[in-house]
Amino acid sequence: MLHEILEANGGLPDRVEVTFQNTGREMPETLDFVQEVGGRWGVPIVWLEYRSYAPFFEIVSHNSAARNGEPFEALIRKKRGYLPNQQQRYCTEQLKVLTAKRYLRSLGWNRWTNFTGLRADEPSRLNKPQPPSCWTVRHPLADAGVSKYDVERFWRAADFDLRLPLVNGKTIGGNCRDCFLKSEAEIAAYKREHPEDRWSERMEALGSELTGSASQAFFNKRWSHRELREFVERQGDWIFDAEGWLCQAEGGECFG
Repeated sequence: MLHEILEANGGLPDRVEVTFQNTGREMPETLDFVQEVGGRWGVPIVWLEYRSYAPFFEIVSHNSAARNGEPFEALIRKKRGYLPNQQQRYCTEQLKVLTAKRYLRSLGWNRWTNFTGLRADEPSRLNKPQPPSCWTVRHPLADAGVSKYDVERFWRAADFDLRLPLVNGKTIGGNCRDCFLKSEAEIAAYKREHPEDRWSERMEALGSELTGSASQAFFNKRWSHRELREFVERQGDWIFDAEGWLCQAEGGECFG
């Protein structure tokens, strides 16, 4: 989407801000990719992170960006240990949407148009009511009929890309590493490939400590990240090839 905006306008138009909101849970390849996009295309990208104190955001850089979930953990502590889940996605709202809004308001902006890269083949994410706020939302890729296969062809022809696996037009590893909106199979595969990453387990333990209630301390209402990791460790790699052992549905709600 950004490339097409640059092509259509001969560069970045005046009064346009390109922002990246880092949660600290993105893959290293994602951070490197954002940095490379800015450098190769000559676009100033403003790196932002949530802070739990006023003005509730901070401008960072590729070098100083959090890589161990620090902004996300700060938000969980601000929420007194109540973790986000499929029904209450406060993490996206606070770490992404409102962090960008606070930055733009700090520039003196009162109204703006928010361009997002949703595609035409994502109907469930399109045609939603405009937010009752100071911005309107546009989806130029969807308006142009762009699908995930068009995006895949574009990056295959480019001289750099995200360097994360692409399966059926979907970037495996995109967004937060083991986000509760990913399928159970994707989260399990991540745990197999990165057994050292137990951040989500630590946050569930922190949630139990702060709330005094284990029922409020899971990212998923059906299983904990420790339970899923231990299940993967016990069963071995064969479960990833056997149909029916791991749920492929979004949300990862099927384990157990």
